[in-house]
Amino acid sequence: MNNRIFNFSAGPAVLPLAVLQEAQQELLNYQNTGMSVLEMSHRSKPYEAINTEAEANMKELLGLGDDYRVLFIQGGASTQFAMIPMNFLTPDRTADYILTGAWSEKAQKEAKLYGKTHVAATTADGNYKRIPGFDEIKLSDNPAYVHITSNNTIFGTQWQNLPAFDNIPLIADMSSDMLSRPFNAKDFAMIYAGAQKNLGPAGVTVVVIRKDLLENNPKTIPTMLRYATHSDKDSLYNTPPSFAVYIVNLVLRWLKGLGGLAAIEKMNKEKAALIYDVIDQSNGFYNGHADKDSRSLMNVTFRLPSEELEKSFVSEATAAGLNGLKGHRSVGGLRASIYNAMPKEGCEALRNFMIEFQKKNS
Repeated sequence: MNNRIFNFSAGPAVLPLAVLQEAQQELLNYQNTGMSVLEMSHRSKPYEAINTEAEANMKELLGLGDDYRVLFIQGGASTQFAMIPMNFLTPDRTADYILTGAWSEKAQKEAKLYGKTHVAATTADGNYKRIPGFDEIKLSDNPAYVHITSNNTIFGTQWQNLPAFDNIPLIADMSSDMLSRPFNAKDFAMIYAGAQKNLGPAGVTVVVIRKDLLENNPKTIPTMLRYATHSDKDSLYNTPPSFAVYIVNLVLRWLKGLGGLAAIEKMNKEKAALIYDVIDQSNGFYNGHADKDSRSLMNVTFRLPSEELEKSFVSEATAAGLNGLKGHRSVGGLRASIYNAMPKEGCEALRNFMIEFQKKNS
């Protein structure tokens, strides 16, 4: 495997090598069925077993019981931006959004199409360099739900402590940091995540939803856009993205084998520290975008003294086998996405490259 690079792309992103190797071994003949998962009927017992195990593994890692369902839905997290208000926002209620970046802005924009929204907090005035404090959150009088984005890939910020709002349903887009650390999942009525950043390949969105939210889904919205439809049919109402779900399940097994969320958090903190330490000790050559108390463990964003140097950095890093380090087009600069599957060796290689690049260009 000497020809593999270190992939720092924000998504689709790096997958665990062990998962790729297992999928490779099973690709032509899954568990002696004589066919690939890619060819398998979603109504067959072998695929139903994959689907059932994936739900069980997700709930086990999150510490959730029978009062939650795990759904595997197509359309990406962006479709969830519309499905959430379609299912839960009624004319007499308000949807509260805490804005911490581009994706939370897009989620609120979709909700506005279906009803009243309220910005409960925002850090837009500082170009989303930080997460708002709990004392800055001002909820509306009668919220249908509160929506947050737990990690912000573009700006490199992350909720260090996740909020809770008693009896008000809390919904989180965790696309880019799902299962990266322990947290109290029971504080959330719903969690959703496009798999392609931290859970698996593109093509499936994981939705973890408390069952009471499924009880009053409107019958006036399209069948495929009702959460109850997917829950009632165990995510098999129509043909699911079966191979993507299969890979997600392999990733969940991999996480369990590492020791679960506490173990992966320890690894993620060690990886992130390698890069943030270079930034902090560079005397301003590397300038991190996020405030220190809001820094993401998943996406490290930073700038160099000039755009010309940034272009050289990306070009030379790519030649050195460090791929995907160009920042998002809306903010520029550099971004290292170091999701669960990024090995520590990748972060060490990036750290060493950053040190040498500064020496050559200071």
